[in-house]
Amino acid sequence: MRALVSLFLALALALPVTAETRVPASGAEMQLSFAPVVRKAAPAVVNIYARRVVEERRTPFAGDPFFDEFFRNFGRPTPRVQNSLGSGVILSPDGIVVSNYHVVGQATEIRVVLKDRREYDAEVLLADEESDLAVLRLEGAEGLPALEIRDSDSLEVGDLVLAIGNPFGIGQTVSSGIVSGLARSGLFAGSARGYFIQTDAAINPGNSGGALVDGAGRLVGVNTAILSRSGGSNGIGFAIPSNLVARFVEQAREGKARFERPWAGLTGQAVDSDLAEGFGLSRPAGMVIAAMHAESPFRAAGLRPGDVVVSLDGLPVNGPQEMLYHMSVRGIGETVAVDYVRDGQPGSAEVSLIAPPEIPARDARRIGGEVPLNGLSVSNLNPAVIDEMDLPFDAEGVVVTAAEGFAARAGLRPGDVLLEINGRPIATTAEVARAARDRTRNWAIRLVREGRQRLLRFRI
Repeated sequence: MRALVSLFLALALALPVTAETRVPASGAEMQLSFAPVVRKAAPAVVNIYARRVVEERRTPFAGDPFFDEFFRNFGRPTPRVQNSLGSGVILSPDGIVVSNYHVVGQATEIRVVLKDRREYDAEVLLADEESDLAVLRLEGAEGLPALEIRDSDSLEVGDLVLAIGNPFGIGQTVSSGIVSGLARSGLFAGSARGYFIQTDAAINPGNSGGALVDGAGRLVGVNTAILSRSGGSNGIGFAIPSNLVARFVEQAREGKARFERPWAGLTGQAVDSDLAEGFGLSRPAGMVIAAMHAESPFRAAGLRPGDVVVSLDGLPVNGPQEMLYHMSVRGIGETVAVDYVRDGQPGSAEVSLIAPPEIPARDARRIGGEVPLNGLSVSNLNPAVIDEMDLPFDAEGVVVTAAEGFAARAGLRPGDVLLEINGRPIATTAEVARAARDRTRNWAIRLVREGRQRLLRFRI
């Protein structure tokens, strides 16, 4: 027996030992180590240092619910430097990087540091606060490591994922977990509102903009926020799906300075159990259309208020944000198949995805000269203007696009929807121009601001 053992050891020592380094190909291999995945993906995740200068006005009434409104422009503005720290993901060898808007949005200086300690200055190509995404270009970069993008619609709950980023500024770290939820919509995560992948991989401050990768090292999402009361990771993190990230990069390469998403021209709400019973559905599913704009492409395709939209191109729709996400991924100019239920009966339609229309014409005007409303810029409201200024989809009339000089001192602000000037109803910019020539000394302007009617009175 002793001789047999000696022979076995001799044969084992004589055999050549080889090690293969590759991305794990199965769940069993994945249990051994994440190192091959990290080795592949980590070089494409960067640290981002952003800086911007903001002007603040110090007032003794800051935060007061009443006096803060009247002393908003009190005092001399003083500059203050804001610094932010986050992460980003390289998506092409020529230096295209994606991160969060709340990391680099409105930054005046951006410095990007790679894992191998190379540093680059960066400029923002495209940024969108609503989606909390920004696309950067690294100056003078070439031959950089880049991540492959995976179709995020192919993800399933339970898939293994890794979160890579720079939490708390301590350097690059990796945390593992699973996809714990899909189609998380109706949430506010960071500065984004929309549709997210949920993961239990630890995401902490500084991970924002970092990569969420799958077992093959492909990008499936951009980490954006956590759900926490303490500020630390509690196992509920949110990432923006990679399909939307890919659409952002595509538009940035096309030279777009602002993300262009299709316009639905409707409002709706998720179907709960009570609504499902009322609409004759077997279970709660879909989004019921509450109201539609006259120019809505869904109206043009034959849908109407009360219809329950259940899917878009075969993908389930359970709320307005989920539908807007699927539309944004498809893009303007595409046609999508919409399945819906009307009076308990299924139906389908082909909907053309369009940009917000310029109907009626905005007819932008600026009030100048020796008149009381000097410095006021206004525009007729249409879907395009409503989208740009984030106003209710059914807003009508004239909106303030800029207020300078006397108009600003009178209390007018961008986003104010004008209803009356000195008792005269306002429906077009031409009527604003005529009202601006009034010779009265006592002025009264009725408007809507943040959903509430207000009356501005002043004397010249």
